[in-house]
Amino acid sequence: MSHFAFLQREWPGVHEAAAKAEAVAYSDPRTGCFYARRALELLVHWIYKHDPALRLPYQDTLSALIHEPTFKTAVGDVIFAKAYVVVKLGNFAVHEPKPVLLMNAQTAVRELFHVCYWLAHTYGKDTKPPANLTFDPKALPATAPIPKQTTDQLQKLEAQNREKDEKLSAVLADNDALDAELARLREEIAAVKKANAATPDAHDYSEAETRDYFIDLLLKEAGWPLDKPEDREFKVEGMPNGKGVGKVDYVLWGDDGKPLGLVEAKKTRRDARAGQHQAKLYADCLEAKFGQRPVIFYSNGYEHWLWDDANYPPRAVQGFYKKPELELLIQRRASRKPLGSVDVDRTIVERYYQTRAIRRVAESFEKDKQRKALLVMATGAGKTRTVIALVDLLVKCNWAKRVLFLADRVALVNQAVNAFKKHLPDSAPVNLVTEKEAEGRVFASTYPTMMGLIDDTRADGNRRFGVGHFDLVVIDEAHRSVFQKYRAIFDYFDSLLVGLTATPKGEIDRNTYSLFDLETGVPTDAYDLAEAVKDGFLVPSRPVSVPVRFQREGIKYDDLTDDEKDEWDEKDWDDSGEIPDRVEAAAVNKWLFNTDTVDKVLVHLMTHGVTVAGGDRLGKTIIFAKNQAHAQFISDRFDVVCPHLKGHFAEVITFKVDYVQNLIDTFSVKEKAPHIAISVDMLDTGIDVPEVVNLVFFKRVYSKTKFWQMVGRGTRLCPDLFGPDQHKQFFKIFDYCGNLEYFGENPAEGDGSISESLGKRLFKARLELVGVLDQKTANRTTVPDEPSPEVGLRHDTAERLRGEVAAMNLDNFIVRPKRRLVEAFAKAESWKEVSDDARRELADEVAGLPTELPSEPEEAKRFDLLMLRLQLAVLLVEPSFERLRDQVKEIAGLLEEKASIPMVHAQLQLIQDIQSDDWWQDVTAPILESVRKRLRDLVRFIEKTKRKPVFTDFQDELGEETEVALTGSGSADAFERFRDKARAFLRSHMQHTAIRKLRANERLNTNDLADLERMLLESKVGGAEELERAKSESHGLGVFVRSLVGLDREAAKRAFALFIAGKSLGANQIEFVNMVIDHLTEHGVMDANQLYESPFTDITSRGPDGLFTSQQIDELVLILKDVSAVAAAA
Repeated sequence: MSHFAFLQREWPGVHEAAAKAEAVAYSDPRTGCFYARRALELLVHWIYKHDPALRLPYQDTLSALIHEPTFKTAVGDVIFAKAYVVVKLGNFAVHEPKPVLLMNAQTAVRELFHVCYWLAHTYGKDTKPPANLTFDPKALPATAPIPKQTTDQLQKLEAQNREKDEKLSAVLADNDALDAELARLREEIAAVKKANAATPDAHDYSEAETRDYFIDLLLKEAGWPLDKPEDREFKVEGMPNGKGVGKVDYVLWGDDGKPLGLVEAKKTRRDARAGQHQAKLYADCLEAKFGQRPVIFYSNGYEHWLWDDANYPPRAVQGFYKKPELELLIQRRASRKPLGSVDVDRTIVERYYQTRAIRRVAESFEKDKQRKALLVMATGAGKTRTVIALVDLLVKCNWAKRVLFLADRVALVNQAVNAFKKHLPDSAPVNLVTEKEAEGRVFASTYPTMMGLIDDTRADGNRRFGVGHFDLVVIDEAHRSVFQKYRAIFDYFDSLLVGLTATPKGEIDRNTYSLFDLETGVPTDAYDLAEAVKDGFLVPSRPVSVPVRFQREGIKYDDLTDDEKDEWDEKDWDDSGEIPDRVEAAAVNKWLFNTDTVDKVLVHLMTHGVTVAGGDRLGKTIIFAKNQAHAQFISDRFDVVCPHLKGHFAEVITFKVDYVQNLIDTFSVKEKAPHIAISVDMLDTGIDVPEVVNLVFFKRVYSKTKFWQMVGRGTRLCPDLFGPDQHKQFFKIFDYCGNLEYFGENPAEGDGSISESLGKRLFKARLELVGVLDQKTANRTTVPDEPSPEVGLRHDTAERLRGEVAAMNLDNFIVRPKRRLVEAFAKAESWKEVSDDARRELADEVAGLPTELPSEPEEAKRFDLLMLRLQLAVLLVEPSFERLRDQVKEIAGLLEEKASIPMVHAQLQLIQDIQSDDWWQDVTAPILESVRKRLRDLVRFIEKTKRKPVFTDFQDELGEETEVALTGSGSADAFERFRDKARAFLRSHMQHTAIRKLRANERLNTNDLADLERMLLESKVGGAEELERAKSESHGLGVFVRSLVGLDREAAKRAFALFIAGKSLGANQIEFVNMVIDHLTEHGVMDANQLYESPFTDITSRGPDGLFTSQQIDELVLILKDVSAVAAAA
């Protein structure tokens, strides 16, 4: 007799499909899985059609239907899990060409049986299956009444079914228009469902069996068919037990018959790590038999661990590797080269610090066994090229095959792709923002795009991007806000991780260091702006602070002149007609725009800014404005202040401007207008215009990361900017809003804090309310005669939280790692008592996870949060009560003005009552809950007050321009400017006798030194004070001058001629000596300690110690000392 006979009378369609699944499970497992899914599909459609409690999701695919929150709530998590398994197995059967096992068909039919039992118990009108009815796999027919089906045949059948099935969206489009017969049926079913609920369900649904099967599903998702006997329960010999044998739960085989991996599966109730040692013993046995050590996985279905014990300690992962990924992992054990054995490509990176950064990352990965690295590199110092050269090294050494580059803006993704195409064309870079289906070796994407692509599951049920897809993930501008919003991406991919940031290492938030497992303040490598300026790779800034009174203090009515007070009084401030007595500084340029303020700033910029074209034109300038309206106001006032420039000189460049890329392109051309770009956020990052010489901060910036990115817009070198051989030496920062002072104080929270989402705050507030209500109940000394209103409030709040958790999709890669908690708290019994530890766990791990509850208006959710805080203030007797109460009264007042709306008018009595102080006497949390429910859907009628812009022309005050030292910026102080001027002057007089001698490594006499000093003083490049400092710091004027003009290459070679002569030096030794000669040619002198720093440690990490004998090293040091001594001698 069929397991599904009880369906035949009331659900004949479901019965027919289920009976077919049962009939062919043995003889044709693929078709068995197909018909099991088909039966489930018909069953789910029936429920949606007949149960009015269910809402139709955004699309009526089977997956969407079973994940819809009202469906999950109706069936419960046990039945949902079974439906999920049937859907997955059905999808694999239809779309995956690999053989389908009998076990899979049995599982699909078994899980379908339990779902159908639940259907009959819940909705059955007449005959119901007995509680002791069980599924017996032995009762499945051994022969089939229909021939075997291929995947193509099943796909055609699937399409035919889809065509003939009625569309739920059409049937249920409008509940008011349901035909009379369906309406009658719905009423009848609702009554039956209610009656059936009174009968306890004693059926054994085998919940644990379903959960344990999730490991199979995860392996199938990774492409492992598990279709051979040796894939499961594989017998091994050599175990340290009485029999000397054991059975490996899963072995993942390579095409050569050798084990690539093994999985030790623990019950879901056990810690997965309990299987670590057992898995290691299995790996020993497999290695002894097959001569290849497999990669070890151990899992309990919730948590998964990977242990490649040939290279790394165990680490948590979010799934299993695909076959090609495991093959590559095994193959690399033999083919992976030491990272120090291959040269860094000097055609990609030319500068020493880039090579040093690459070598330090390589050492961190290879020698320290770290899997994360953080590089601090100033904007303009070549972060992208450094990463490209690192990728090139990792690929050449077989450490990486596929790389993911992540950035927060499309423009930065485009730049990265173009850079890879230019410097590493063989990497076949793919821009995932525009080419989502393309394949390559380097993939670049924005964070949101990647979030969507990770969840993309193909028709065969496999994820395109599995956990092992990428060998390296690079994060452009790695800082706390990125990790707060997108950490799920970095946790999902089991890869090496490299973070890049331009924020100085002392300014980086300590949490960012911890995310990379680094000591605070100690990145893997750092090359900040100050170093880059000192080395001459970037130009320094000259920051000046110019206080603007209204920008810093706001505008007070009492401080205005009589005429200005008259103007103030005549302004249309807002619809209320009230005239303020002051405007705060934050409002200036937000909604109040004062003509004189902007005019004074523009005049100051035009008269004090760095100019080009022989001083006739302001150099390229970026003005950072507060908002779009402010940017437009600046542009309008510029045209008034400078009408002779005909409206082309200054242009607004923001995301709201048409053809904005064309404007950016013309701004980037040296001689073309616009010469002033007025931007809000668009030019903060992602634009490289070396000609920029003025940055104007016309707004407050509170993020350190953003501030340094903005400063980086001016640091690029620009040769010949002011004429032939007249290069860009610095850029100027004009700060009119106090940013320099703010960041000069090194504020602890300068990176800003990313606020939690509204949904997460609501979840946590409701959790807190449940906890406070539980505490109140626990503190009662007497038991009330009847349940208090607080009990009802607690129940409703807990049920709201449970519903939100139940609506979390376990297929979502963000939710999946928290599956244990989500499954547990989707059950009603978990909310009967919630301990402090459980609340903390829910707040830390579950709050904020994506949920598939229908979205609600933001206004209603904000009102919910306000009322929740008010309820907590009442229960905890907090002083915030009065402030929150006044906010509710204000909302009620605004609602009263909307009394003409019927929904508002229906609640008018309550709206008027809560505006009175008497109503708030002895108010309770349950009373406030009633207010929340009655008013939450009304707050949307309150018009969002958009402050009308106010334009004024009050006399503002500009303070004196003051130079400010900006720590970490390499600001152009007086001595650095002297060095730059001296270098340029001396290099233009290379034929001077003393300079010629210094370059030729010939000794100077006293007359030579006196002549040099006199020449420098007469040139006006510096004064006596700077010269004295130069002599003191360099240990002599000759050494200082040599450091600026360098050593002639032939002279440097002569200095090392004796060292090289008579020795049989190897290639690396010769390269090392040539690198020393290169350094002397550029810098003139060299401290022996530099021999133990990059780039000299790039050939060997031990520097000269790894190449030369002690005696040879002593010779090298002596030569360097002699070269310096010649320059210092007189």
